[in-house]
Amino acid sequence: SSTPFLWGPLKELWETVDGAVLRRLPESVHLLDLQLKKHKPNFLSLYKNPPKSAEQREKVRKASTEGIAIQGQQGSRLLPEQLLSEAFILSDLFDIGELAALELLLAGEQQQPHFPGLTRGLVAVLLYWDGKLCVANALRTLIQSRHGKTFTLDLSGELVALTTRFTDELMIQGLTKRILTLVSEINVTHEFERLQKERGLGNEKHRKEVSDLIKESRQALADSLFSWTCQSPLSKDDTLALIGHLETVTAQADGSLDSVSLALVMGLLYCLDVRFVEQGTEDREDLIQTLPLLTDRQYVAAVHSRLMDGQPWKLPGLQAVCRLAWALSLRVLSQLPQGCALVEFTEADEAVADQALLGDVFLFMKEGILGCESLAQEEFYIRRLHSLITDFLALMPMKVKQLRNRADEDARLVHMSLQMDSELPSSLRKDLDHLMVLIGEFYSKDSFGLELGLEFWCHTESLQHTSLHGSYLGMAPQRPPHKQVVLSKFVRQMGDLLPSTLYVSYLRMLKGLSNGPQCAHYAFSLLKTNGATRDNIQGISGSPVSWERFFHSLMLYHENLWRDFPNPDASQYRHPSPRGITQRELEGLTSFLQLLTTIITWSENARLALCEHPQWTPVVVMLGLLQCSVPPVLKAELLHCLAAFGKSPEVAASLWQSLEYTQILQTVRAPGQRQAAGIEVELNEIESSSEEYPLTRGFCHLISTLVESSLPVNLGAGRRVPGFQPYLSFLRDSVFLPFPTRAYRRPAEKWEVVDGVLEVFHKLLREYKPQPSDFVQELVELQGEQVAAHKPPGHSIMFHLLNDSPMLALCLSLLEEGVRQLDTYGPFPGKKHLESAVLRCLCLLDLALQKEVVFMDLLRESQASMLVSPLEQLLQGVSPQTLRADHIVNIARYLYHSSSNPEAAFQSAKILRRIANYPNIQTRLVGDFTHDQSVSEKLMAGFVECLDSEEAEEGTENGDGERQVARIRHETQIHMLNLLITSLDLKTPNLALYLLGYEVKKPVSSTNLQDPGESPAACTLKCMWNLCGLIYFPFISFSQVIYQLCACPDTSGPTMRYLRTSQDFLFSHLQHLPFILPSNQIAALSQMSWLMKTAAIELRVTSLNRQRSHTQRLVSLLLDDQPHTQHTADGESGMEEETRSVSGFLHFDTVSKVRRKLLSVLDAIDFSQDMPELLQLDFFERTQIEQVISNCEHINEQGHTVCNVKLLHRVLVAEVNALQGIAAIGQRPLLMEEVNSILQQVVERNRVRQSLSAKRHALRSWRSLVETLLTACPADLIPTDDRQLIIRDLLLDLHEKVLSEEAVGELMPIVAGAVFTLTAHLSQSVLSEQQQGAGLEASSGFASIANSALHLILRKLLDFILSTGGGYQRLRAHLYGSLLYYLQIAQKPEEPDTLQTAGKAMWERLTAPKDGFSKLQRENLAIIESYGKALMEVVCRDACDGHEISRMLALAVLDQILSIDRQNQWLVYVCNSGYLRSLVESLRQDDSALQSLLAPQPPLLKPLYIYESKMALLTRVAKTGQGAVELLRCGLVAQLIECQVFDMIPDSDAHRMMRDPSGFIPSPMDRYRQILLPTLRLFQVILTSTTMNHQQGAAQVLQWLIMHADTIQSLLRCQELSMGALQELSLLTGIISKTALPGTILQPLFPVNSAVLMEFQGHINRFQRLCLTLLGRLAGSERERLLKKAEIAAPGDSAERRVEMEVAMQQVCANIIEYCQTLLHQSSDQAQFSICLFSPSGSEPAGRDGGRADLSSTLPSMAYSRAPSLGLVLYLLKNSTADFFRFHQSHRQSLGKLQTLDQLPPEELKELCQGLVLGPGGVEKISSVQRSLLAKRRLVQLINNRAKLLSLCSYVIETCLFVLWRHLEYYLLHCTPTDPKDSLMPGASLYRSRLTDDSFGGLQASGGRGISLSRVSRQDLDLLKSDMAAGFGEALQRKLLEVEGLYSQVRSRYTFIQALVRRIRGLLRQPKS
Repeated sequence: SSTPFLWGPLKELWETVDGAVLRRLPESVHLLDLQLKKHKPNFLSLYKNPPKSAEQREKVRKASTEGIAIQGQQGSRLLPEQLLSEAFILSDLFDIGELAALELLLAGEQQQPHFPGLTRGLVAVLLYWDGKLCVANALRTLIQSRHGKTFTLDLSGELVALTTRFTDELMIQGLTKRILTLVSEINVTHEFERLQKERGLGNEKHRKEVSDLIKESRQALADSLFSWTCQSPLSKDDTLALIGHLETVTAQADGSLDSVSLALVMGLLYCLDVRFVEQGTEDREDLIQTLPLLTDRQYVAAVHSRLMDGQPWKLPGLQAVCRLAWALSLRVLSQLPQGCALVEFTEADEAVADQALLGDVFLFMKEGILGCESLAQEEFYIRRLHSLITDFLALMPMKVKQLRNRADEDARLVHMSLQMDSELPSSLRKDLDHLMVLIGEFYSKDSFGLELGLEFWCHTESLQHTSLHGSYLGMAPQRPPHKQVVLSKFVRQMGDLLPSTLYVSYLRMLKGLSNGPQCAHYAFSLLKTNGATRDNIQGISGSPVSWERFFHSLMLYHENLWRDFPNPDASQYRHPSPRGITQRELEGLTSFLQLLTTIITWSENARLALCEHPQWTPVVVMLGLLQCSVPPVLKAELLHCLAAFGKSPEVAASLWQSLEYTQILQTVRAPGQRQAAGIEVELNEIESSSEEYPLTRGFCHLISTLVESSLPVNLGAGRRVPGFQPYLSFLRDSVFLPFPTRAYRRPAEKWEVVDGVLEVFHKLLREYKPQPSDFVQELVELQGEQVAAHKPPGHSIMFHLLNDSPMLALCLSLLEEGVRQLDTYGPFPGKKHLESAVLRCLCLLDLALQKEVVFMDLLRESQASMLVSPLEQLLQGVSPQTLRADHIVNIARYLYHSSSNPEAAFQSAKILRRIANYPNIQTRLVGDFTHDQSVSEKLMAGFVECLDSEEAEEGTENGDGERQVARIRHETQIHMLNLLITSLDLKTPNLALYLLGYEVKKPVSSTNLQDPGESPAACTLKCMWNLCGLIYFPFISFSQVIYQLCACPDTSGPTMRYLRTSQDFLFSHLQHLPFILPSNQIAALSQMSWLMKTAAIELRVTSLNRQRSHTQRLVSLLLDDQPHTQHTADGESGMEEETRSVSGFLHFDTVSKVRRKLLSVLDAIDFSQDMPELLQLDFFERTQIEQVISNCEHINEQGHTVCNVKLLHRVLVAEVNALQGIAAIGQRPLLMEEVNSILQQVVERNRVRQSLSAKRHALRSWRSLVETLLTACPADLIPTDDRQLIIRDLLLDLHEKVLSEEAVGELMPIVAGAVFTLTAHLSQSVLSEQQQGAGLEASSGFASIANSALHLILRKLLDFILSTGGGYQRLRAHLYGSLLYYLQIAQKPEEPDTLQTAGKAMWERLTAPKDGFSKLQRENLAIIESYGKALMEVVCRDACDGHEISRMLALAVLDQILSIDRQNQWLVYVCNSGYLRSLVESLRQDDSALQSLLAPQPPLLKPLYIYESKMALLTRVAKTGQGAVELLRCGLVAQLIECQVFDMIPDSDAHRMMRDPSGFIPSPMDRYRQILLPTLRLFQVILTSTTMNHQQGAAQVLQWLIMHADTIQSLLRCQELSMGALQELSLLTGIISKTALPGTILQPLFPVNSAVLMEFQGHINRFQRLCLTLLGRLAGSERERLLKKAEIAAPGDSAERRVEMEVAMQQVCANIIEYCQTLLHQSSDQAQFSICLFSPSGSEPAGRDGGRADLSSTLPSMAYSRAPSLGLVLYLLKNSTADFFRFHQSHRQSLGKLQTLDQLPPEELKELCQGLVLGPGGVEKISSVQRSLLAKRRLVQLINNRAKLLSLCSYVIETCLFVLWRHLEYYLLHCTPTDPKDSLMPGASLYRSRLTDDSFGGLQASGGRGISLSRVSRQDLDLLKSDMAAGFGEALQRKLLEVEGLYSQVRSRYTFIQALVRRIRGLLRQPKS
């Protein structure tokens, strides 16, 4: 359908015109051209509506069944019946086409959110008129942009040509007539009647808005015509049409024109204006050519005859004005060359002027034109009227002279008739009177500060003494223009011999002409010279208008009246004295006083000159007159005049004292005085009865002015208690509190009175600073007695506002009255003053809330007996009018009036925000706000209006007033936002949630935010989102509110949903990142920060909810480096396009790359910061100033520490003022200058702090966004290769910025944190890529990321570490972490041990090509070493000292570097520089901290972690022989021997109750193990590494074992063999097996047979015994039980636990068996001399049923109770063999699975992952790729575990065979049995000694052995042989040989299994001897 829209496109048209002409946007001319072409019909048929048609009606009727196509939307749409019937009503109402009505209604529905509380129909009515207004505004603006004679907008030539051409076409088509027709036709009343009939009007606000739109559109049309006439002339027909229209114009009720008529009148005046010809502009000739007045005789004739025909107009005055303008134009024409042709007309100028004067032209100008409000709002109206008045005076001097003569004549007539008491003559004309009053009125209003009245003044010198002066410096003084001279003469001559009838008018004229600083000065001089030049002999000046004459009369009045003032008790007030002032005198006096007031208000020189004049003493005389009996009106003028004098502080101070002295307000009662006197009586008796209060208003004005200038503390001292209190009490108790109950003849005066008094309160409270002295009751001496002193006035006001006082109640009821009046939207008398009074009330409450905290704190500290309540609680009280607690609601309702009263809304917002800080009030407020539905809607609407204020956004370029309003609106916005931000942090329900449309009565999260229409709240959100993109907010942004809504768990869901679905908010805003705003960098950064934080939340949420496409869009937007193809409007881009954009990173297309969004945001954060220079001070002491500055610092709302500049200024100025002496006064300007420079410096510092803070915030947000992208988003969204490149770019850019010279240190910690995260992700990404098997074999290098990039990253990291210098240790912790992650990349991953190494020969393995890992490692090391000692120094220093986390990480870095440093350069440095010794010695200091850790409730676990890190490093050092030797040299073992912590084994049962429920803090026993195990590992490594000096190492370790022998033994005896215990045992037995050996170690240390040696031997024997016992437990009885127990304890990961247990047990058995083997070896090489460790019994321990059997029970006699039987070894051998095959089988299976990982069923994969994923259902959540990676890792773990077990089993088997063979060889070959009949006892004892006594001394003598050999009985040996033969059967032997075949040969190591099996078999087969 091609219906013309009635709103949307018209709005767009207006915005284009506005943008092109007023805002001058770039590229706008072209757009404007298009719009004008499109909308030309709209302009041609101005305001014509599209017609109705039957066809359209039918179409619309079917829309509910068949649907209808709507412009701008695809497809057709079905519409509800209701909507269609509304459309028909609308169509009939405005007489518009049905389709247009439907479009309008739909637009109304769409715009509804911006008009809360209105239905779509009512909104459509607004839009209809708004559309009309847009066209009219566009027309007006286009016409204003034309080039012409009056003004210029300085636009480009192209634009002006376009608009001129366009508007000319419109004019030719008859625009003027169309406008005049519309202005006549459109009528608010008529339109309202139509709307009323169809119910098209809503509430008062809607009515007001509709009527405003109608009025504005009429006005815009009239203005268009006015603008045209200003610039270009109208044609003859158009001019006559305009005159014809004006003939019919009528005036308003008060006689003035309405603003539309005024615009048209002014248009005509500009049409008839010829004066511009005199301006010498360059295009003057062209303009003259176009002016029909000069070129077209017919035009002149037509206009002349039309204006001069006798037809009277409806407004004769208006006709007179037009005639006057015409007369003046004719006069100008007659003086121009072109005028010759028009003589017949120009001759008539006098006649026309006479006609005009007869029509009372000046009277109409004063009443009809000056009375119109819009006159003051248009500068060109004022200029035209000024030229009209001044042209009359200048061009028609004879007429002026006639007027004066006529006035003098009339004055004589009046005088005579007064003398003869006759009637006044009827023929009096007051033209001159009217002219003077007109001039006075016209120039006294100067809203634009033009000071046009200056044209009436000349320098007197230039008039009088030109000849005398001659030339000055060779330049003739410039003579003023002729016109100015004429006007100046007019002013002077009118004052000469002034007839009394004109006296008042003349004074009024002077008052108008003295309005302005220069004018006032001239007027002052005039009155001065008038008096001085014409002195008579009597001393009374001749001119009635002079200072001399005026002050003389005042003094006479004073003297006369004062005589009639006998005593204060006389009731003079009621009976004016006979010598009173007549009415005419009163008028004269008031006029003069007003003139005086005007002059001294503007000119300070005049003020001081008059005040200090010794004869006139005006202040004294006026105060005297105030005490006399004169009318209140005069007194009021006197008070206003005094107030003007009081503007100078010098005068004000003395004025206070005079005021007090004259007792105008009686502050002291005379002892015998019967009744009160002074102003109080006048108020109560005279003014109240006459119902007019000028005096009271004057008094308030005076006090207000004086309070501002100075407030003396000792006012009235000596006569009463000094102070301001009596004045305050009078104002409060006699003026303010009774004001509602008094009667007022003029209703507006009520509000004027209250406004005046509130102004004083406001000033007093604003200046009040609570001091401790205010709360102490001070006494003053008065007439010999002590009386209580008065408090400061501000204190008194605070006290009244913080109590439920009448004053507070009245303020609150005033607010309620104010909001009720404003809600009517109608005009009422005194509206301006009511608004002002309301504003002051709000300011008072705001100030009270602001100061109450300090006030109450001081009150509390002073312990005074004063009672106050916090104002925010008082505001919750019940209102007596409505009986509801609605005070705060009333305050909030002012937000609803923000468009008409921005300041009140601003104060209201401030108060709400202060109250909102109290959480308990918030909940109540929500209840109060939602109590009444209609009020609730209004509040919501007000809130939306404040937030949605458009002016706040556009830093309006218009006048200062508008800029001020825009600033206030903007501040209001900020307060509303702060209110939201504060409230969102409080518990629900809170104001923010209510205002933003969340559910406050149900759970918040159940909210479903709709698109507006349904709820007013949604509009709030809507307008917030709209505003969100704008960055006009200095310190706060809508983004913060949105972030808070998204971050708060309750509101997050609804908000994110709303943003995602209806706004696509984040995507559209992130597209525009980074925001660059040079003028306000801080705001831009803050805005970006909140946006990025919100984006991070969105990414996390969409990832969690698997909303993949959302996440994908954001990720690619932030990370792509391909130019983006624009997404389609609704954000639904094709899938293939998305995949291309993300995976297209690496394919170097022809497309050029763009900077990744994330990187460009980083670019926008400037890391440099220009710091303010140091203060250069000449007078102040720098350190003291710095101290003062730091004392003035506080933390502001944003959390920045800033200096309070105002406070600092006060302190410094007080300091300067305190200086005494002449020198100080002389230097004061210099001091103040220095104070200024200090303040500027502090402002700069504040700015720097805020800037840094904003940068920190932005960088943090950037970091969190990066971390979220890498961590929370599904990994497969960013392919691995892209991920690495992205991280590379980010890392290099970050380093680039942070390592630049200018980067500031404050940003480093955040960068370091980001570097840490990024490196961690890089490492993770590279590792996962290798696990997936990609890139390893690729020729490109190590991974997707090239090695060169990795090296670059490493270099940057190391540079960063070194750049931090000595400080920043915590920061380096991050960098060490990064370095560790980086070095981790080159670590070779765990590979499966396939047991197949034997296949490759040694040579093959040596010559194999180097893999990528070792290559990268070598290169890394080369880079690290290139940094030399500097880096070593930093890392070692951090490792030894400083913050715990940094130390741990530095130790880890050292550990890591040492592990790859094959050349041992770092090791040498660590050893030589003393850092190693320092570390070793610190272990002793750690002892006490570690002991404290074993308490049941430990303090911090830090010492434990540091200790573990240290031990890890020492273990790493010990892994090289060189390092181990160095450690021993540093006394490592000695340090550990001294540590007592090892002896403090916790009691495991007692601490079982102390478990940490979270499981984070380990139990005491676990903590003990964490201390012990690292030490044991370290010993083990040292024992392994020290090959050359093995003895020295072993001896030291043995010493440690023996020093802690009790502990060691209790560990070996351990009852509960848990996993931890087994780990301990596996390490302990390993150490014991290498150290607890007799002979070799101890013999060199001690002399033979010394006591110490004996003791040591004893310990060693005990270790040996305990080990064998342990073997018995682990190999035999307890093994199965333990494994079962492990499975039961942790059913979830039972397999895992079981494997660990098995490994640990096998290790312990292997260690003990190895120990046995070593002992056997050491005792002797030959079996016959070897010691025996096992008793000759072949029986095995109890079977596998798990029944526990004591080993001794199977032995033949108690003799063997100490030693385990040889059967145990056989049992161990059998078990190990069986285990071997079990493990081997499992190893083969796992290997098979690993090789066919791809074919494994999903269930099995899940099962494999189970052990590696925490939490239930964890496996379900991970992707299939992840799953197979985890399964692979798990399989490698299993394979390697099995491989370990296999190697242990094979070792145990081999060693068992050896031990078995040695024992059997001895028992069966060399042992001589004893006869059973021999005494058992000695044999047993001897045998026992043989088994256990390991003193080598005894064993050396062969004789001793022989004896004991004879003690084993034959029976024992036979039994042994048979048991062994049975146990060591064929099956076992076969298996053993198979083990060798399966394992040993594959491992390419040759074992002795075969040989040992053969020998044992041989021994067992020997015949019995």
